[in-house]
Amino acid sequence: MVTCKQFLQELNAYLDESVDPVTKQHWQDHVNECPNCFVIVDTTKKTLEVYKGVEPQTIPEDVRSRLWAALERKMAAKKQKQPQA
Repeated sequence: MVTCKQFLQELNAYLDESVDPVTKQHWQDHVNECPNCFVIVDTTKKTLEVYKGVEPQTIPEDVRSRLWAALERKMAAKKQKQPQA
């Protein structure tokens, strides 16, 4: 039985249809039985459809810099929380 956590970890592959048919059906069975995952799949598919025809936009340099800085802080914090080997 697939858990919601397992399904969400593989959502991208599920939506890209890059998995074998047996695995795809296994995940589809979970979506058919789980209303929460059904909503996530449905919403994600609709969101992707909306953005398919949208032209990419350039992010202003100050916003790009702040975004990268925030991502770097987040990654550094996550790395510090990992147990040392």
